[in-house]
Amino acid sequence: MARRGPRRGAEKREVDVPERELRADCGRCFGICCVAPAFAASADFALDKPAGRPCPHLGADSRCGIHADLRDRGFPGCTVFDCFGAGQHVAQVTFGGRDWRDDPRHAATMFDTFAVVRPLHELLWYLTEALALTPDGELRAALTRAYDDTARLADGSPAELLTLDVDGQRARVNPLLSRAGEQARSRAGRVGADRRGAPLIGADLRRVDLAGANLRGAYLIGADLRGADLGWADLTGADLRGADLRGADLRHTLFLHQSQLDAARGDATTQLPARLRRPTHWSATLIPIRPARRSPAGRRRR
Repeated sequence: MARRGPRRGAEKREVDVPERELRADCGRCFGICCVAPAFAASADFALDKPAGRPCPHLGADSRCGIHADLRDRGFPGCTVFDCFGAGQHVAQVTFGGRDWRDDPRHAATMFDTFAVVRPLHELLWYLTEALALTPDGELRAALTRAYDDTARLADGSPAELLTLDVDGQRARVNPLLSRAGEQARSRAGRVGADRRGAPLIGADLRRVDLAGANLRGAYLIGADLRGADLGWADLTGADLRGADLRGADLRHTLFLHQSQLDAARGDATTQLPARLRRPTHWSATLIPIRPARRSPAGRRRR
């Protein structure tokens, strides 16, 4: 991974862990995410599908037949799903390139294994981000050990994976990730409010100071974040479905991943980290953002 530049008093470092695919490569998978999980007809999916049954839009070539029109066809849930590279890992490494169609005896085991490897790869993604934020020392050494341990678990055989306590591994890793976020905010001098798990569904947050805030696991569904400064805010696991990010500054946000952006709304004025792409469904039109009303004292909260 290439070295990233300095960020307001702190620096993202080169990650000295083995290179690992943590980004989906659908061309090397067998459409596992279109078969393994169940989904119910809702705002996210246009139909019901039980676990282990292929989506009717999955082609014989393991490609989605409506990929370019998923949102228009009622499948926005598919557009925001991220396997963090677990799909191709299960297909090519765990099962040695065997397609579940050609080897139906192992299909159910492959799908159950994917349900284990996917959260492990998500942990590896977060650990990679944490390592890039953390200088040499005790915490960085602990993060490296956690990365190595999680990678070893993800490389296990199907039998080993299916007996693995994923929640236990997550419980061991999460405190390290939280410490990495706290340390990064402290080094940058941007320690903000603690809003972990906060129920902020539909909230107007334009006047709320969120810079450096701890928003781990916060429910920001449909929240109004227009023009918000989210610099050094920790968004680990935050639910941004439908959140309005027009004009928001996300350039220095911690632990923000692509699927969170894909689930939100934004436009050309939303400022993003260089490593993330602007979702194609975001408006390309610059829409004027009405300033939030000032407090009775005549001053916006900062």
